[in-house]
Amino acid sequence: MRASRFFISTLKEAPSDAEIVSHKLMMRAGMIKRLGSGIYTYMPMGLKVIRKVEAIVREEMNRAGAIELLMPLVQPAELWQETGRWDKMGPELMRVKDRHGREFAIQPTSEEVITDVVRSEIKSYRQLPLNFYHIQTKFRDERRPRFGLMRGREFTMKDAYSFDRDLEGMQTSYQIMFDAYTKIFTRFGLKFRAVAADNGAIGGTGSHEFHVIASTGEDALVYCPDSDYAANMEAAEALATGTRAAPTAELTKTSTPKASKCEDVAKLLGIDLSKTVKTIALTAETEADGKVAKQYFMLLLRGDHELNEIKAAKVPGLTGAYRFSTEEEILEVYGCKPGYLGPIGTKGAVTVVADRTVANMSDFVTGANEEGFHYTGANWGRDMAEPAITADLRNVVEGDPSPDGKGVLAIERGIEVGHVFQLGTAYSESMKATYLDENGKPAPLQMGCYGIGVTRILGAAIEQNFDDKGIIWPTSIAPFELVLCPMGMDRSELVKEQTEKLYAAAQEAGIDVIVDDRGLRPGAMFADWELIGVPHRVVIGDRGLKEGQLEYQGRRDTEATNVPLADIVSFIKGKVQQ
Repeated sequence: MRASRFFISTLKEAPSDAEIVSHKLMMRAGMIKRLGSGIYTYMPMGLKVIRKVEAIVREEMNRAGAIELLMPLVQPAELWQETGRWDKMGPELMRVKDRHGREFAIQPTSEEVITDVVRSEIKSYRQLPLNFYHIQTKFRDERRPRFGLMRGREFTMKDAYSFDRDLEGMQTSYQIMFDAYTKIFTRFGLKFRAVAADNGAIGGTGSHEFHVIASTGEDALVYCPDSDYAANMEAAEALATGTRAAPTAELTKTSTPKASKCEDVAKLLGIDLSKTVKTIALTAETEADGKVAKQYFMLLLRGDHELNEIKAAKVPGLTGAYRFSTEEEILEVYGCKPGYLGPIGTKGAVTVVADRTVANMSDFVTGANEEGFHYTGANWGRDMAEPAITADLRNVVEGDPSPDGKGVLAIERGIEVGHVFQLGTAYSESMKATYLDENGKPAPLQMGCYGIGVTRILGAAIEQNFDDKGIIWPTSIAPFELVLCPMGMDRSELVKEQTEKLYAAAQEAGIDVIVDDRGLRPGAMFADWELIGVPHRVVIGDRGLKEGQLEYQGRRDTEATNVPLADIVSFIKGKVQQ
């Protein structure tokens, strides 16, 4: 490719609406152009990266035995209604009507469509296992689109769906896809981590997320440096810390005026925050015979710990709809304003749920259910009943014991770019997708689903690989592997001749090369390619050619290296293949 025939449109400054590094650099490098909120045109330079990402994904998916098809962007509402997700998905699901008033979804994912395809095609166990995948545009009506391709409304995704006879077969297919994903992200040249995750709105029995490690990542990843344990913050198990000691202090009602937060109470009493217990009041509502019944829950966490709402939603009684209690409900049930609540002497019927660590505490400080007062020296069994439920309610913190017993936990930031799910029969049962087993009896298909955010990879890769000059693409997904920068090509026949020879030789060697024949000054030319992030650069100039040398510099190199002209192609090929 010649730069004069390609479209290159770089900017010195990022647009004012660009927020994070990847958004700013992609806009400056001319890879994307904003069309509307969360909607971008992929410009030629950016599209080249997308196509390289897609090529790696296709190669590894095909190698793993998956079969490519293409499902529609617009999907009938009836399919989503069969699974109940038409209502459950909420406003993120874009709904439209055709001229006849029929409702459709602009697909954010394709579980319903692929299940509909398979239930009409698969009849016998002899046709299994199967794995279909496609790479398709998706649309999710994000409330607040931001960060460029990281959280846009329209994006490209690879999603795959496996179908098996039984649980064992599904788990085998899941492992095949897990291994394929590991190969894909390794080939991308990115530092990544696979972590156990919660299934969320997709449903199913187990899942893993693949995260690109980056300090700017939105997600906290929990792992044990001494073992294979890894999970995202939502799914990471928090073990109890310490063991419950015998009481040593008397229960004392202590004045704590204007100290409604644990931090304020600890400061007032001169104690460590870890000796306090905070209360979170929740209300669960159920409806029967047109009447709404309320059940009140008191969740107790150590003062320096944070509630994990995903874990809270798994507590018996809270697995349906729950919400934080209103101030009116708190006054009615606890007899005081928020900030002074505790498990001793509640006014109404409350289910006390203690985090594992809180259940192990003794001589702790808790609210007295009276404004301006807390109890010190509180102990389970002696001063209040044992908690009705003990559960894992909190986010883990660095230094917590690893659930596998092989060390302590560490935390790093990551950007989710892939997710694999064991769906089981969540969709096949609701959509009556069955096959006939060896005995001629119908059985529900066991499903798995596997997604990669193709366009999100671009943003994640940049967040992990950039400097003050611009993007640093891994070679495997760079828009071009090599850029040739001739000095005075329009003035020197020698430079022009050798540039053309090297350009042809690089192409013949299978190197994705672009020659900058725009006639720019060296500073402007180098700045463009450093911003765009091409990983390998060769400068061709009169002085070097007279000495039989060319100047090579890798995008991460601080200095250039002189390479003999005769060796340059093999040298570059070796660099590209590293």
